[in-house]
Order: sequence, then C-alpha cells, then structure tokens
Amino acid sequence: MKALDWTRDGGDWPNRTASRFVEAGGLRWHVQVAGDGPVLLLLHGTGAATHSWRALLPELATRYTVVAPDLPGHGFSATAASHRLTLQGIARALGGLLAALKAEPQVVAGHSAGAAIMLRMNIDGLLPARTLVSLNGAMLPLPGLAGLLFPPAARLLSALPFAPQAFAWRATQRDAVNRLIRSTGSALDPAGVALYHKLVSTPGHVAGALAMMANWDVAPLVRDLPSLRAPLTLVVGKGDETVSPEESRRVHRMIPGSRLVELDGLGHLAHEEAPALAARHIFEADESDGIAHR
Repeated sequence: MKALDWTRDGGDWPNRTASRFVEAGGLRWHVQVAGDGPVLLLLHGTGAATHSWRALLPELATRYTVVAPDLPGHGFSATAASHRLTLQGIARALGGLLAALKAEPQVVAGHSAGAAIMLRMNIDGLLPARTLVSLNGAMLPLPGLAGLLFPPAARLLSALPFAPQAFAWRATQRDAVNRLIRSTGSALDPAGVALYHKLVSTPGHVAGALAMMANWDVAPLVRDLPSLRAPLTLVVGKGDETVSPEESRRVHRMIPGSRLVELDGLGHLAHEEAPALAARHIFEADESDGIAHR
C-alpha cells in the first residue's frame, strides 16, 4: 500500500529542517525537534501529522524545545500492529519514543485525539508534565447511536483491503478535501488545504487513521480522569463542528481546578487558523502552572 515517502513527498514539508527519523519500540518515527528550553510535546489528532503545527511550532520554539512526532501510521511514521493502536498502546509507544529521545516534557499540548493520548500518558505515569493543554480535545465517547456504531464501522473499514485506496482516490479530488476542511468549522489557507490533500490522498496514511479509529476506546480514560496528575487547560474553538465544544465543557466540569478557554470564530483546527493565539494560551497556561509549582 502506497505510503508517504520522505524522499518523494517530504521536500516541501513544513519545518523540514527540524525533522529527524528515530527508531524506538520497533517503530521508525518521524519527529520534528526545534527550539531551546524546557521540552514541550505536541500531539496531533487522528488523520493529521506534524504539518498541523506548521505555524504554531516556530512560535513555541521561541521559548521551548518543541518535540512533535507523527503518530504511528500517520504522516511519515511507520504503522504498528493493530493491537498497538489502542489508546494505551499508542501512549506506551510514545513513552518509548520520549525515552529514546531522552526528552522529559514539562508542557504538553494535544489536539483532538492527541489530547486523549496526552491525558492517558499522564494518568499512566508516562508523562509527568507540569502543564497539559487540550486543543479541541476529543476525550469522551461519541454520544448516542454514533458511539455504538462508529467503532465497529471503523473496524470493518480498516479490515477491507480496498477501503484506504477508495478513500484516498476520493480525496484526489481537491473539492472533496476542501469540503472536509470546511466541515470542521475551520477555514485554512490554500497551503494548509494542500497539505491535508497530500495526506488524505495517500492510502497508507488513510489506513493508519482508520486503524487508529478502529481501536479507539476512551471509556476507560473517562473513568480515570480523576487520577490526572497535572493541571489541565482546555482551549476550544466555539465553532468546532467536529468535536462539540460541549465536550470540553463537560471535561472541565469533571476535573476540579481545570481551566476552560473558549475562542470565538474558530473551528476544530483553531491552532492552524490562529497559531499566535494558540501559542499565547499555551504560554499563559504554563506561566500559571509554573507559579503553582514553585
């Protein structure tokens, strides 16, 4: 199955000079490392890759050593066996990557499903950070009938050998990708849309995203949320049409001491639409938590 190839597809990848490839836990990871200072880890969501941080990473690198991996099966990172693509499996794999990099993040920001991975890692003691920031986090089970039907449907699609090619073929039509981006409630510039087009028109990347969705189960995470070991700030675009802003509000109510920041006029990809604003809220969260740690 065709996957992204660094030699062929990485020539115009955002922040390319920060990229490196690391062997850890039986996987070959694509990781971007930039800046100087305390380590800040960025975790993208399902179907995305390090391109999602193309404008935010340089902002954060003015204060931190930023570490941003492509999740297994996404972007230029190798995929893993399906049993390793559970929420806990990905959390453990990322723990192995951080050990190989000798990186101990003090600050973590996770977007969408990346926020759930961040919380799982912290609860499991794999990420003893001082500051956690959720960016439009997808941390709760899907409500109602969708929650019952979506995981089996994703498992079925991931098991069909032609499904990734079919999705990728559909995505070769640029209008389909434009509609996909608009459906998130966000508006990206042509360069941002082109990067998503490159990803979702690649069968290997689509297969990685489907496999992750097929193995996704956040119910145990919800149960364990009271065991969170670090302060959490929830940043949410009020126009998010992919993950309802109410989800972040519910998590806020579930975790005493958490903070909720709502952004007008921004959707699910708020950190790509307004990277300077997202950076400001990450800086402010860390400054507040840093004072509390003294």
